[in-house]
Amino acid sequence: MPMLITPEYLFSSVSAITPAFLKEKGVDALVLDVDDTLTAHGSQQLDAEVEQWLGRMRAAGVKLMIVSNNTKKRVSPFAARLGLPFVSMACKPLTFGLAAARRRFGVPRARMAIVGDQLFTDRLAASFFGIPALVVSPRGGPARKDIQFKRRLEQPFLRRYYQKGGKLL
Repeated sequence: MPMLITPEYLFSSVSAITPAFLKEKGVDALVLDVDDTLTAHGSQQLDAEVEQWLGRMRAAGVKLMIVSNNTKKRVSPFAARLGLPFVSMACKPLTFGLAAARRRFGVPRARMAIVGDQLFTDRLAASFFGIPALVVSPRGGPARKDIQFKRRLEQPFLRRYYQKGGKLL
C-alpha cells in the first residue's frame, strides 16, 4: 500500500513541470486539480506563473482538463476563465473522474497523467487508475484544519520518496 501513496514525482510547483518532461514520459494529456494545485484553496484567481505555464502546455500541444472533487459551482467559473473542460465532483481517490477525462481526451491511459497536491486523493487516484501522478507542493496560504491533518499524514510518504532517492523537481 505505501507505494500507492508514495509520490513517483514531486515538483515544487506546476510551473516546474515542462513539456520536455512530459514528452520524455510519453504524456500528452494532463488532468489538473484546482485547489492548492493551480490556485489557492477556494480562489478564482490565477497567478501569472500558472497562467504562463498553461500557455506553454497548450503551445506544446498538451491536452488539459480540470478534474476536481469540488462542486460544479466552484469549478465551472474557474474552468471557464481558463477555457478548459472540467469534471467536478470527481470523488478522487476513486477513478470515476479520471475515467471520464480519459474518454473525453480520447487517449489511452499510458498517454495521460494527473497533476495534484494531495497524496490521499490525487496520488492514490492515479495509482488506482494506473497513470503517473505529478505531485506538486501546495499553493496558497494556510490550509483548512482537515487539509492540515491530511498534510501531517502525508509526511511519512514524502520522507519515503526522498529516502528512495527522489528529488524535488
